[in-house]
Amino acid sequence: MNDVAVVTGAGSGVGRAVAQALLGAGYRVVLVGRRLDPLRETARGASTARVLPADVGDPDAVAALFDAVRDEFGRVDVLFNNAGTFGTPGAVDELSYSDWEAALRVNLTGSFLCAQHAFRIMREQDPRGGRIINNGSISAHSPRPRSVAYTATKHAITGLTKSISLDGREHDIACGQIDIGNAATEMTAGIATGAVQADGSVRAEPTFDVRHVAEAVLYMARLPLDANVQFLTITATAMPYLGRG
Repeated sequence: MNDVAVVTGAGSGVGRAVAQALLGAGYRVVLVGRRLDPLRETARGASTARVLPADVGDPDAVAALFDAVRDEFGRVDVLFNNAGTFGTPGAVDELSYSDWEAALRVNLTGSFLCAQHAFRIMREQDPRGGRIINNGSISAHSPRPRSVAYTATKHAITGLTKSISLDGREHDIACGQIDIGNAATEMTAGIATGAVQADGSVRAEPTFDVRHVAEAVLYMARLPLDANVQFLTITATAMPYLGRG
């Protein structure tokens, strides 16, 4: 397979699992993140991995990233827009502007910038087209307490997904979203020991193996461009999601 995939937030968690699944399936994978050493760890032993550190919230860094991808590979077939941060917890009256802005910069602006540059390459390449997969999160549907910035960005990702999907139709560019609840990663380690619930109590929540997320993204990525998974939700079976609030 000669398909080229770009994975942001590839140094840990969901991003690492998805990147390694794509590598295992024969993709040439560009690993993107701010820290070089974790990216190298993701790439260990994979001859078709390319490590390109970048800050997805920096417009110039993203432009340089995709210029480098185009120069080296000539195309982008899949973008997994995964980089994200929970940010500083806080209710709407508590969160500082700088903390609000920091969450938007990574979660929303970063996804927009990467999608914008990938879209431009996908539209012009031959054969044209490609697929953009956005990591939405369960918080794109239902918030946790004291998560106003994270929840707002993830709701916005849903709008971004829909708009890209619509704009991409005439260019053979598909866009879908995966919403993940309680995959077991470094980022969610605390959930397994105790998470604040809507009633103020703290309860441990079940998690599930992150490899199932990677398998789901791989399924989405491998579809022909005339088919698309618009939205896919994957959670721990007993996660308090449908009963939140």
